[in-house]
Amino acid sequence: MTIVLLDTATLGEDIDLSPVQAVEGIDRVIEYKNTAPDQVADRLREADAVMVNKLKLGAHNLPLCPKLKLICVTATGYDNIDTDYCRAHGIALYNVPSYSTDSVAQLTLAMALSLACRLTEYRGFVHSGDYSASGIANRLTPVYHELTSMVWGVVGGGEIGSRVAQLASAMGCRVLMCRRKADDRYEQADLDTLCRVSDIISLHVPLSEETRGLIGEKQIASMKQGAILINVARGSVTDEEALTRAVESGRLGGLGVDVYSREPFGEDHPFCRLLGRSNVCLTPHMAWGSAESRARCIETVCANVGSYLRGNAINRIV
Repeated sequence: MTIVLLDTATLGEDIDLSPVQAVEGIDRVIEYKNTAPDQVADRLREADAVMVNKLKLGAHNLPLCPKLKLICVTATGYDNIDTDYCRAHGIALYNVPSYSTDSVAQLTLAMALSLACRLTEYRGFVHSGDYSASGIANRLTPVYHELTSMVWGVVGGGEIGSRVAQLASAMGCRVLMCRRKADDRYEQADLDTLCRVSDIISLHVPLSEETRGLIGEKQIASMKQGAILINVARGSVTDEEALTRAVESGRLGGLGVDVYSREPFGEDHPFCRLLGRSNVCLTPHMAWGSAESRARCIETVCANVGSYLRGNAINRIV
């Protein structure tokens, strides 16, 4: 089997890919750090399998890859893969569940704590020299509040959402959870109620036609004045222009985002208007990528290849 790794740069320069070569049944590994969309078909023309993270694979390029029988996504989400095409043409698709749960939950909590405690502003006061020049031992503006006084709304009750709910509860928050199936560990709420009641809202849902634009002008307008919103799900589950206006107007007190409808976003993206704001934390789609998380990801991808070769369906989507 020849396997092509299309975009290993997205996994980090420090990642050890030697386990892929060691999988029994793989004869040849071809690695590309980056692949442009118009290079995909040519690079997969002789491939039996592909390992891919961000690139889109579907009817626009897969017909030019006649030998391809296996797609291994180095992620839990697989909205970049045309599952209908794969199903119709006998191409197996495997994903990697659960590997990034702790990493994403940790980043979510870090964003919430930083924004709730106004750390950027307080840090800036000291680093600018203003603290030393003030002659006053402490500064207590802007005002911040304890998490024990807050309601944390978790949208999406999968593994990541459940882990975030656990952490928020441990920090003393009242936790509301919006999910399809009831979870008796946490108070359940529909999305409208959650938006209206919560001080902190974090998003942990996959991107689908049902969740696209889930948080838009209507939902934002119902939120508490000064609420904090964190999106570590997919960029398109929110209306990014509406979020930008909500920060500019002061409706949102804090915004933390790690995912975007375009990655990386360009200079015409509305979030460019928010760059440099102390109550905005924008990170480069890194929540999933702790060293431990990425190692687990590669380990599971290798197991998925072995599973496919043995005729098993563990982690198989199509």
